[in-house]
Amino acid sequence: MDNVNAIRNALKEPLSSQVLQRLGQIQDLELEQDLISAGMVRALALDGTCLQVGLVVPYPCQSQYRERVMSLTQALAELPGIDEVECELGLAVPEIRVGGIAPIANVRNVIAVGSGKGGVGKSTTAVNLALALAAEGARVGVLDADIYGPSVPIMLGCQDFRPVSRDGKTMEPAFAHGVSAMSMGFMVTEDNAAVWRGPMAAGALVQLVNETQWPELDYLVIDMPPGTGDIQLTLSQKVPVSGAVIVTTPQEIATADARKGITMFNKVNIPVLGIVENMSYHVCNQCGSKEHPFGHGGGLETAKRYNVPLLGELPLNVTVREGVDNGHPSVVAEPDGEIAQAYKAIARKTAAALIRQSEPQSLAIEITLE
Repeated sequence: MDNVNAIRNALKEPLSSQVLQRLGQIQDLELEQDLISAGMVRALALDGTCLQVGLVVPYPCQSQYRERVMSLTQALAELPGIDEVECELGLAVPEIRVGGIAPIANVRNVIAVGSGKGGVGKSTTAVNLALALAAEGARVGVLDADIYGPSVPIMLGCQDFRPVSRDGKTMEPAFAHGVSAMSMGFMVTEDNAAVWRGPMAAGALVQLVNETQWPELDYLVIDMPPGTGDIQLTLSQKVPVSGAVIVTTPQEIATADARKGITMFNKVNIPVLGIVENMSYHVCNQCGSKEHPFGHGGGLETAKRYNVPLLGELPLNVTVREGVDNGHPSVVAEPDGEIAQAYKAIARKTAAALIRQSEPQSLAIEITLE
């Protein structure tokens, strides 16, 4: 409402009503709000017949900037009395707090990626989600929370990294493909295994989170271990997780376990941002036919049952597996490919879902006339 009044007070009638009406007609599909209601209009200036607009998006969507600017410019330029529109678009990721857990230094938001069972491609999804958020303009880190089977170092191609401490208290993370990363795999060699009981492993994980010297991050993506045991509960209760993403495959045995994961996050009051259905379909290389080897619709049915979004459906494709095995996940190996675009769409939806489940924010608008 403050933004609306500011526009009315600054722009003369009937221009103010026309600008309000037009901005109110332009919807942000991910936030499911118009630009004014979403608080995205941060600056307006009228210089003669040139309308200058400043927008700030609260979730990363850099790949869509050009299209959004062109669409807005065209819509506003049709108004009488305006011959030219100049539009600037930027990113400002807010910090979303859930519960009373102390925040991690330098980390705005924590997104946990979990699954009720192993073998559904959770780690692959977590790594590509982190890379997609970064590709869309955010500052991102990845924490490999699978103490017993860390795979993030291999997937990011930095398995030879060994953490160092500059201050004797915290460890420097690895940096690969534009994201920061920390994993027990950096400290335990490939031929060894962490043989710890649940509480000890959970304690080590919390220590790993808090004793890493993270740079300024908009999002820290945590690749959770599969299941709903000690480590998952400890992480949920001692780390300020802003929201969770559940990964499943379409088959009933996977969605049944995914429902357990959703229930666990609900019990510890962590919002479930949505479901990613991995290995959803396979496109034949020879004939192009689309098949569903693990069934169809399990992710959507689960999403409807728990009233959460289906964030996306990812294909069963050998290049996805080859990418993480070679340390070049799909988002960086083929950034313009269909699979990378699918991950970026999931990233946008995930970050927007985090905004939608948070408390409304008061955003100030600056309006000047010359």
